[in-house]
Amino acid sequence: MMKTEFFMPMIPPTVTAQEHKVTVSHGKPIFYDPPEVRSAKAKLTAYLSQHKPDKPYKKGVRLTTKWLFPKEQHKDGEYRITKPDTDNLQKMLKDCMTVCGFWTDDALVASEICEKFWAANPGIYIKVEVLK
Repeated sequence: MMKTEFFMPMIPPTVTAQEHKVTVSHGKPIFYDPPEVRSAKAKLTAYLSQHKPDKPYKKGVRLTTKWLFPKEQHKDGEYRITKPDTDNLQKMLKDCMTVCGFWTDDALVASEICEKFWAANPGIYIKVEVLK
């Protein structure tokens, strides 16, 4: 059974894909990513590209993600119950994983387990496994 599992030591980005900006040109709205979002996407893509599978997933998968943020005054392993929301974090991550070639389409992610914690060792733990 195909499985990809890894940990990316980093301070996870707190900006999300939902933070689009809009401008109007010739009466039409144009959506764009602000510099902070572009930077976060570039950071994620650079880290993810080191772990991409030999072949992209083509069947339904479960994506397990643990977002580990620097613990500051919190206890190591304590759940983070503040922004950013997990769904917004996941959207940008899955978009970057698609760009890196983890799968042919992020619609293949049929099951998601996503948690966010405060941690002494910040980073992002990722596991992708084919559904049975």
